[in-house]
Amino acid sequence: MEPDSLLSPSRLSFLSSLSLPSLPKTTAQHSYPHMAAFANVTAGAFLSSRAFWGPVTATLDWCEANYQFSRYIAEAANTFSNLFTVALAVYGSWQSVSENLPARYLAGWMGFALVGIGSFIFHATLLFEAQLMDELPMVYVASYCCAILFDTSQGFSFRDSNALQLSIIFIAFNALFTWSYYLSRDPVYHQVVFATIMFTTLFRTLYLLRNGDIAKRLPVGPRSAVTRLFLTGAGTFASGFLIWNLDNVFCSKVTQWKNSIGWPAAFVLEGKYIRHLFRRRATGTYLMLVGNTCMTLCIKDEHANYAVKKFLGIPRLVRVQKVKSQ
Repeated sequence: MEPDSLLSPSRLSFLSSLSLPSLPKTTAQHSYPHMAAFANVTAGAFLSSRAFWGPVTATLDWCEANYQFSRYIAEAANTFSNLFTVALAVYGSWQSVSENLPARYLAGWMGFALVGIGSFIFHATLLFEAQLMDELPMVYVASYCCAILFDTSQGFSFRDSNALQLSIIFIAFNALFTWSYYLSRDPVYHQVVFATIMFTTLFRTLYLLRNGDIAKRLPVGPRSAVTRLFLTGAGTFASGFLIWNLDNVFCSKVTQWKNSIGWPAAFVLEGKYIRHLFRRRATGTYLMLVGNTCMTLCIKDEHANYAVKKFLGIPRLVRVQKVKSQ
C-alpha cells in the first residue's frame, strides 16, 4: 500500500473517529491536540492494514470503533453482546422440546438463534455477506412469527387449516424480498420492511386479544398474561431501537466522551451501553415470542393445557397437562 493512500482525505476522515487504546491520555495530548490526532491516524491505519477480514464492505458501520482491540473482531462489544441473544433462543428452544410443543414453535426459536449468530458474524467482520446473514434472518423470522398469528383454526394439521396457503405466501414473500434487497443493498429498505412486519404483528396480536370469537378460547386469565408479556416485550424492543437511533445520531458526541474518558475505561462504558441495547432488543423479542406462543397455543389447542411461569425471574411456557402434540 502506498504511503499517500494511508493519508487520503477519506481515510483520514474515517480514522479520525478512532482512538488509541494503547496510548493513555497524557499532558502532551491535552496541550497539543494535533499530536493526538496524528497519533490516532497512524495507529488507525496500522490496525486497518492488519484487519483479518479486510476492508469494510457492509452498507452499515456503527458508532463503535473498528478493530480497536483485535484484528479478528471489527466491533468487540457489538459482537459479543449477541451471545445473550443466542442464550435466550437456546432457552426458548429447550422449552419447546421439553414441553413437547408443535414443531412450528421450535422453528421460531431456532430462527431467533440464527439471527443472533448472524449478527455475531456481521459485527465481527463488517462484510456485506455477513450483513445479509444478520438482516435476512431478521425478516425471515419476523414474517414467520407474523404468519403463525393468521392461523387460528383449531388443530395443527395442514389439511384442516390455512397453514399451507400461509406457507406459500411466506416463501414467496421472503424470496422476493431476498432478491430485491440483494439488488438494492439499501439498509433503509430493509428497515422499512422489517418495521412493517413488526407493526403487522403488533396489530394482529391486539386484534386477536380483542376478538370476540377468539375470546371464547382465550379466557381472561391467559389473555391478561399474554397481553402483559407481549406489550412489555414490544416496549422493551422499541426502547432498544430508540437507544440505537440515539447512538447513531449523537455518535460524534459519544465518541468525544469516550476519548475524554480514555481507554480501557471507555470500553467498559461502551460495552455496558451496547450490551444494554442488545439485551433490550433480545429480551423484548423473547417476551413477545413467549406471549404469542402462549396465545396461539391457547387458540389452537385447549387453554387449560398451558401456563406461563417464571424460572429465576424469566417467564417461560409450560404445559400443564403432558399430552402428545400433533
